[in-house]
Amino acid sequence: MKIEDWKKLQNGSDIRGIALAGVVGEQVNLTIEHSAILGKSFAVWLKKNGVNRGTVAIGADSRISGMGLKQAFIRGLAESGFNVLDCGLASTPAMFMTTIDDRLGVDGAVMLTASHLPFNRNGMKFFTPKGGFDKRDVSDLLAIAGMGTFDLTEKIGTVSEIDFISDYASSLVKFVRKGVNCKDQFDHPLAGLKIIVDAGNGSGGFFADKVLAPLGADIRGSQFLEPDGHFPNHVPNPEDPHAMSSICDAVIREKADLGIIFDTDVDRAAIVDELGRPINRNELIALISAVILEEHPQSVIVTDSITSAGLKWFIEEELGGIHHRFKRGYKNVINESIRLNVSGKESWLAIETSGHAALKENHFLDDGAFLVAKLLVKMGLLKKENKNLSSLIEKMPVTLENDEYRFAIKHTDFVNYGNMVILKLAELVESIPGWSIEQPNFEGIRINCENEKGWLLLRMSLHDPVMALNIESDVKGGGLKIAQKLSVLLSKYSDLDTSSLNLTP
Repeated sequence: MKIEDWKKLQNGSDIRGIALAGVVGEQVNLTIEHSAILGKSFAVWLKKNGVNRGTVAIGADSRISGMGLKQAFIRGLAESGFNVLDCGLASTPAMFMTTIDDRLGVDGAVMLTASHLPFNRNGMKFFTPKGGFDKRDVSDLLAIAGMGTFDLTEKIGTVSEIDFISDYASSLVKFVRKGVNCKDQFDHPLAGLKIIVDAGNGSGGFFADKVLAPLGADIRGSQFLEPDGHFPNHVPNPEDPHAMSSICDAVIREKADLGIIFDTDVDRAAIVDELGRPINRNELIALISAVILEEHPQSVIVTDSITSAGLKWFIEEELGGIHHRFKRGYKNVINESIRLNVSGKESWLAIETSGHAALKENHFLDDGAFLVAKLLVKMGLLKKENKNLSSLIEKMPVTLENDEYRFAIKHTDFVNYGNMVILKLAELVESIPGWSIEQPNFEGIRINCENEKGWLLLRMSLHDPVMALNIESDVKGGGLKIAQKLSVLLSKYSDLDTSSLNLTP
């Protein structure tokens, strides 16, 4: 495969490709052989970065293609002289934890997953004890694959199977017990609470049996815990409306105190309160911010660019924190939070509206299970006061209208064309009464729309020839008015397809 073809597998700081045939128009580009080459390439990368014939841990989510790709990757590692710890069905956060568990002596780890993408996709996430790969690391790895020069050895590395997800779950149990510190029922701080899990047939089913049950919670009514890479019930994705509706309905049906939903590889999560109301996106950020700012007053909370104006008010005016709205991309918000800490500005939370949440106390790892464990500690403490988690965000403003659009860029030089549109739009804002550019702003152009009691954000997609538009308004019909005014401003750009804008009242 040519280096250009290898580069097509890069998706920011991950590798993602089409692993199974059968979907019209999608050609397989991540095969068993590609996986073996990537295993050899990871070995070369580790050696180049100071690791010589060490140990690598590997796990996979429930995808149909996972077993074959994992075995091929293991073969590539072993032929390069690395010993391999096969963690079987795993979560992405657990795979990082293998690299910092002193008992294992792991120098690197890989998780086979494509997150919430369709069943025919798969991919890889890479870790060292320093954290997850950045975009540059993935580029370097794929360049090695494209070169095709590997350091194979006569001595084949060993392969051992371990049940690390149980160890990872035990650490979460200990964390919750210590955090709640309930003297009369220390081992079972969640006794008396009914908490159900929806794993969407991904990797998150362990959380019910291995975390909640040992803590004393009643987990009856949990659903789709069995791993099934066909994802027969719904997409394992807290952002998917059908998936959220499923767990909301389950909470109401089971009369549960809390519902928990994970994405496929458990690096994202959302929750549902006792009334069946979803707490995700802005509300989830508000909830975990309330917990963090109680522990670390005036901490900087780093979010992505599309968070609501109401969230900013809640974090800064109600909670006394500092809201730093940055760029889309979970690695972007994580790296920005780390940068702020290095510069002397205390930041204990980096979180995207998608549910990626990374806490300073947890190695800045985007870990859906740890996020939920952190909220369970607070739930256990509030239980003593006969309060629930949703009480923490009672004053969080709820946006009335929230819309997202995607505009295809037909110009061949789509990056420069999109950036040109943003620059020109900045010049045109002054022509709209009540519109002003938000400052500071780190991605695209964010415009406050005073008369419509809302805002818009137009930005480039992270990877595709697409511009993404988010519109929010706190008055009925405000989103439509914003869209109509913006449509006029964008009408002159013929290579920008804005036909997805719904301008019908």
